[in-house]
Amino acid sequence: MNVLIVFAHPEAHSLNGSLKDFSVQQLKNAGHQVQVSDLYAMNWKAQLDAADTQAPLVGEYFHASLDSRFAYEHQQQAADITAEQEKLRWADAVIFQFPLWWFSMPAIMKGWFDRVYACGFAYGVGEHNESRWGERYGEGNLAGKRAMLVVTTGGWESHYSPRGINGPIDDLLFPIQHGMLFYPGFSVLPPVVLYQVQKAADARFASWCDTLATRLDTLATCEPIAFRRQNGGDYVIPALTLREDIAPGQSGFGVHQKR
Repeated sequence: MNVLIVFAHPEAHSLNGSLKDFSVQQLKNAGHQVQVSDLYAMNWKAQLDAADTQAPLVGEYFHASLDSRFAYEHQQQAADITAEQEKLRWADAVIFQFPLWWFSMPAIMKGWFDRVYACGFAYGVGEHNESRWGERYGEGNLAGKRAMLVVTTGGWESHYSPRGINGPIDDLLFPIQHGMLFYPGFSVLPPVVLYQVQKAADARFASWCDTLATRLDTLATCEPIAFRRQNGGDYVIPALTLREDIAPGQSGFGVHQKR
């Protein structure tokens, strides 16, 4: 497989840096081809703005969707955006690794999504009509590829349990896994989440590597999260609400996953 690792941590000598290096070696030892986008090392520009297009603005002022679509369709995007899109085309699987900072990914990685996911590439794809609402949530340009999160957090696992003070980890990661990965077509694998990483890291590093190795070794075969496909018949179009006969009386993130 061709595997892309998108990595966001400012310190190469951190636990995250060591885990990333372990993943690269583990994948290569298994015969996979690996590329790494180390966002801090690349000095990745996080903000989406008019500098991301080499073309004149479509209108009088910068419009994120219109200008990114024009630049994408006319091969006039900033070079770093195009390079990351080419990596995504090359990859069979993409691993996004980051520490959980303030209940989300670091800003630099969010900026990677903002800029690389250009209109026409990751969204704004397909026709909208009474039976389909574009190619998204299980369809799109990244369909057929796999994605997985590797997340570290200082909190205890119980803090992120269904009744934990921080909220269930599946709920916290839902906007990323469902909204940023499943939306453009990725098959999303269950995440690897490592807890209490600031406690006895040296003593626990080997066990964390064992956990990660098991998931990396099954990257091609692990069963994806069973998110419901938008155009698969479960949703009323164009309202895009779940049919009333599916999970009746229920709401929340969980209803968008088949149980």
